[in-house]
Amino acid sequence: MRLLGIASIMLGALAATGQCMDLALPTVRWFFDVSRELPLSGGGFLWFGWLCTALFTVGGVFLVVRSFTAGPRNPVTVRRIRRFCEIKRGYYSLVILLALGGLAAMDQAIVGKRALAVRYHGAWIFPAFLPTDLKNKDFGETGETAEAPADYRKLKRAWETSRTNRVILPLIPYDPTGDTLPPRSRALVKRGDLYSEGSGRPYWGLVAKYLDVAEGKMHLRYTMRNGVLTGPVDGWNSEGLPVYSGEYRDGKLVSDHYTGDGTKEAFLSWESSELRAVKYHPAPPLPEEGNWLGTTSQGYDVLAYLYGGLQVNFKAALIYLPIVYLIGISIGMMMGYFGGWFDMVAQRLIEIFSNMPFLFIVIIFSSLVPDRFKGLPVIMTILIAFGWIGMTYLMRTAAYRDRERDYISAAKVLGASTPRIVFRHLLPNTIAIIVTLIPFTLSGLVFSLTSLDYLGFGLPAEYATWGRLLNDGLSNLSAPWLVTSTFIVLVGLLVLITFIGEAVREAFDPKKFTYYR
Repeated sequence: MRLLGIASIMLGALAATGQCMDLALPTVRWFFDVSRELPLSGGGFLWFGWLCTALFTVGGVFLVVRSFTAGPRNPVTVRRIRRFCEIKRGYYSLVILLALGGLAAMDQAIVGKRALAVRYHGAWIFPAFLPTDLKNKDFGETGETAEAPADYRKLKRAWETSRTNRVILPLIPYDPTGDTLPPRSRALVKRGDLYSEGSGRPYWGLVAKYLDVAEGKMHLRYTMRNGVLTGPVDGWNSEGLPVYSGEYRDGKLVSDHYTGDGTKEAFLSWESSELRAVKYHPAPPLPEEGNWLGTTSQGYDVLAYLYGGLQVNFKAALIYLPIVYLIGISIGMMMGYFGGWFDMVAQRLIEIFSNMPFLFIVIIFSSLVPDRFKGLPVIMTILIAFGWIGMTYLMRTAAYRDRERDYISAAKVLGASTPRIVFRHLLPNTIAIIVTLIPFTLSGLVFSLTSLDYLGFGLPAEYATWGRLLNDGLSNLSAPWLVTSTFIVLVGLLVLITFIGEAVREAFDPKKFTYYR
């Protein structure tokens, strides 16, 4: 509890420090980024960001103080925790899940196209932690692209031989979305008169010679069949304008036409790369190009996209779980404790909510909400509006069962108030139910977000989501790496959460550990 409180205080302090000092710190910047998307954040006051900061700070202080004043730990809870640790698949799944959460919290320090650090003319700059993008002109570039955001991957290539300038990029130097890459390529191997990709089989497809491989700037593009140039050839000048065309047959040029400046011979003799296999998006995994899991049909790096989807799921869980459990526990406990007309009215309202078609509500809201307001807050509001219902029935049953027990009657005789009885006496005896449901609620949240994004009614395109990537893969069955990678990470995460839920349920089984003997 003490460690959790200290971590919460540090998180709140970092969020406030980053906002006051105009820094984009990993994870904590998200509170204020979301606040800028909310409709009620007019006037420049980012209320959601400051609310999250205050909640983390106050909650952390409460946990730290509580750790010193709570007295010895409950022996029943200690036995439950020990029992959970003995169930290895649940314990190790929790460790892996926490590690994934820590990895997702690193944010732009792990994945992103902005450099972690740049040394330019003896001065160090940290672009990844600045709230605004630096421009190419800030690093000495002139011309038409001077006002464009700095391309740090290009700077790194340009400064490879420099002793004074240096660029340090993240581990995965691509943004999850909005970072469209040029078509990828792979070097060909020539065996005799035939070309192949290294597998030994003659290559079929498009090949090209590049003026700049990293930028995807082609010089000549050919068609290759059975390892031999056969078919049309196209050529572009340094400005990207088509100036050359021709026809190959069995590796021999049979006709060509040139319309550019200078002579055809000079154009064909330009310095360019060797023949490389052209991989248009979605491109397969190319570790030599830095795309370990390939690219999507939009040209995004799949590994970076999966990381962005993991972040979205953890961010959604941080919002969804506290609010849903706060609403569901409060209403359910009051329904079971008070009973009577309050219970009846609440049940009728819950039945109305339960009978609303969830998918139709999402479709309607997706159509009505303006594009500038669409995002995680809107989707989370819809999910929260329906997510608390199932919790109320369980909490109502638990409160209804325990309200007639002797310890509740004793608390009433001693003059305890109703809120104290509900939250200090009834609630602690339902902890087993709450803790057991958390993993399965998280699993349901991940599945709901993925399903909505797959159907196209979820988050907008600027969010990296596994559902949209799964849809992309099923729309491009010739690119099996999209479906395979998405399926592995999605099922892997759900299996981890399920293992944790099963272990918690077994560890908190009231038949083994209970207050009542």
